[in-house]
Amino acid sequence: MIDRIESAMINVTRTYLPDRIKLDKYIDKIYSSAWVTNNGQLVQELTRRLEEFLNVQNLLLVSNGTLALQVAYRVLGIKRQVITTPFSFVATTSTLVWEKLEPVFVDIDPETFCIDPSRIEGSITPETTAIVPVHVFGNACDVEKIERIAQKHGLKTIYDGAHAFGVRYKGESLLSYGDAATLSFHATKLFHTIEGGAIVFKRKKDLEKARLMVNFGIDGPDSVVELGINAKMNEFQAAMGLCVLDEIETIFEQRCELWSYYQDSLKDHVRFQKRNCQCTNNYSYFPVLFENEKKLIEVKKALTAVDINPRRYFYPSLDTLGYLQPQFMQAVSRDIASRILCLPIYPGLSTDEIRKIITILICVQNYALARSS
Repeated sequence: MIDRIESAMINVTRTYLPDRIKLDKYIDKIYSSAWVTNNGQLVQELTRRLEEFLNVQNLLLVSNGTLALQVAYRVLGIKRQVITTPFSFVATTSTLVWEKLEPVFVDIDPETFCIDPSRIEGSITPETTAIVPVHVFGNACDVEKIERIAQKHGLKTIYDGAHAFGVRYKGESLLSYGDAATLSFHATKLFHTIEGGAIVFKRKKDLEKARLMVNFGIDGPDSVVELGINAKMNEFQAAMGLCVLDEIETIFEQRCELWSYYQDSLKDHVRFQKRNCQCTNNYSYFPVLFENEKKLIEVKKALTAVDINPRRYFYPSLDTLGYLQPQFMQAVSRDIASRILCLPIYPGLSTDEIRKIITILICVQNYALARSS
């Protein structure tokens, strides 16, 4: 592995900051044009380049990944009940509630951590209008089964692909599945625009409707044709995105190196997420599953004691959220959420830093095993 710059604090992730000279050149273009928002030149360029890099069509850049989901619901006319997963970041659920939609949770597969398609049909009611699955940690859902269920029951599908940047399924972009797929470009993601996100639509007419919607419903200097909101990406966000995209292959390479090192070192000590064998890995997260919550807490405590901060993605299970009670208990999601920990992974981790993380985790695991024997 390549030694890199160390820092005193090791967090679960660190914002990737691209070459400053390159970034300044993009920003110089903004100053030259004085065009800072409203579908500027850099937003247009980033849209074209992302469609090419991701191999998708009908991509719309927006100001953040949360609004990406909300705009997708609105454009697709989602009403009433929506089937979704309890194992995700809170925005997957909160966007539904914010849009006055009722999330209906379907439990997850205990190995892939994605929504279990075998449980979906049993939760469909006459009020159900859509399915919102999540490609958890960039691991592809069983998109073919989900699509068949959606078609059978006349439901829309919106995939939360916040973790799925660059992931391919059977050689094609994973983001090409569904009526829409959303992305987050938050600073914590492997590709980011500081804040930001995108929606990939199946149909061009939905893209055109969304373009109006994210700009207040305005279609000309003196014309407002529908209800809208301000969800546009600005030029400074696009400048960061273009600069990060210039270096994306290096980002993937370094993440792959770290991810592989973790896997090789920890394969006999913890459980891993079962990856979909037909999809690629973007190495965006490194989740590990412990035997029980007690062991997780012991490992986390030992790491934080030396300024290493892993994170309990995703905890708590979303079916436990106070503002959604009462809920049917999603037992698998609650169990996985209580035992899963994401270890630090980002370009910039040094050999010594990652080795330290691994050593502490194994030592704590072995100590716990010795106490129990």
